[in-house]
Amino acid sequence: SGLVGGLPITQVIVRSSANIAFGGKTKLSAIMHGVFLLVAVLAISSMLNLIPLASLAAILIVVGYKLTKPVMFKVMYQNGWEQFLPFVTTIVVMIFTDLLTGVFAGLGVSIFFTLKSSFLNAYQFKETINEDHGEKTHHIVLAEDVSFFNKPSILKKLNSIPGNSKVVLDFSNTKSIAFDVKEMIKDYIDQAQTKNIRVETIKF
Repeated sequence: SGLVGGLPITQVIVRSSANIAFGGKTKLSAIMHGVFLLVAVLAISSMLNLIPLASLAAILIVVGYKLTKPVMFKVMYQNGWEQFLPFVTTIVVMIFTDLLTGVFAGLGVSIFFTLKSSFLNAYQFKETINEDHGEKTHHIVLAEDVSFFNKPSILKKLNSIPGNSKVVLDFSNTKSIAFDVKEMIKDYIDQAQTKNIRVETIKF
């Protein structure tokens, strides 16, 4: 339908809520909604152009209000800033610009929080002391997915480990790891001997 006027976004918004409001219970209601739109565009497009844009805007405002009830803002706020800020950003930018710009703005904020979370949660760290030898063991458990965004934080932690220590790098939970991170760890293992650091890897 985008070839004849860009109806997809409007169709999805109205179809999902209006069909449910008027008793639609199966996928057939969504299919028929699309069929009716296609027939109307092909058969009575001139009549559709006579509909005032103000009336269409009013319909979308009502539908949008029903989709974003005040309680939804409360729920999103309770879920934390990582959920609330992209949600509010999308709405505010959409109001002052347009729908597509609002979606991209919200997506950008969401990506920022995702990258931030990935950067901060690259690993889990635990330090133990061997009572017999007094040697400190630094146990680092890598995350499930380790990307190149995690490289600076992992390297910083490894460089902060003092000499005459033991480092255990645990990859048991890791399903994917970026190539440059893997190379960085290999270089660290080679250079650790100069600081008298013993490195043990698990499932590397």
